[in-house]
Amino acid sequence: MRHFLEVDDLNITELRRVLELSAEPNSPKVLDGKGVALIFEKPSGRTRNSMEMAVVQLGGHPIYITPEELGIDSRETAEDVVRVMAGYHTVLAARVFDHSRLERMAATDAMPVINLLSDVAHPMQALADLLTIEQEIGLSDVGRVAYVGDANNVWRSLAIGCSMLSIATAVASPPGHGPNPVEVDRVLASGGSLLVTNDPQEAVEGADVVYTDVWTSMGQESEKEQRLDAFANFRVDAALMSGASERGIFMHCLPAHRGEEVSGEVIESSRSKVFPQAHNRMHSARGLLSWLVGKEMER
Repeated sequence: MRHFLEVDDLNITELRRVLELSAEPNSPKVLDGKGVALIFEKPSGRTRNSMEMAVVQLGGHPIYITPEELGIDSRETAEDVVRVMAGYHTVLAARVFDHSRLERMAATDAMPVINLLSDVAHPMQALADLLTIEQEIGLSDVGRVAYVGDANNVWRSLAIGCSMLSIATAVASPPGHGPNPVEVDRVLASGGSLLVTNDPQEAVEGADVVYTDVWTSMGQESEKEQRLDAFANFRVDAALMSGASERGIFMHCLPAHRGEEVSGEVIESSRSKVFPQAHNRMHSARGLLSWLVGKEMER
């Protein structure tokens, strides 16, 4: 039984194969007559639309499930939920607050479990990011991917994926918002190099990809004012982008707050690839599902 809770749940060969499948527009209908349960504790327009359409493109039927319908760990344990869903669906994908809930679901081995986002990781976003880098620059040609801002779940999954593919990464964060030693070890264990700095200019210098995310994520609203102060010098603007390579592109997982983590000038520029990147959420979801269901069919 294979699960996808973080990028390195795949090996390097498997990651490359998923990206290859993501680039194929006409995938076999491996989900024909099958259902995919989509559990959303946290709402997301991009994740819901990309997953539902990926399932449809593979011939399957997606079911969007709200937290109120299940009452996970209040009316019913996470383990019981996945065991019940295994009688209806081929795959369960969940967007949750607590990563341990996904781990408990996967531990039942009742069905493949996909992480649509947790407090720890966002591997589906990383697949879309890597697919975008391949299309815009080429994964074998990119020198450095620089991430500016909070070293959050988006950063971690992207850094792990880049490391697996021998792409150097850099992360620039204000003190107290950078990666912890365990996260650094996880990235380095995947095989790549990582620069950790408090200087955005140092991180971006010569980078082929400059990436950022919102300064205040869902669930952190009470910290907004403190975060605005802490990240004030970490905005990706034209001056910062001038330090990137000539072919350097700008990426953002969206939604974006223009004037905070990125200037309007940068996100609307020709270097910005945020909308192809968003569209790749669907293509990479289709690639992962094709691979994962194919693995199940081989069992």
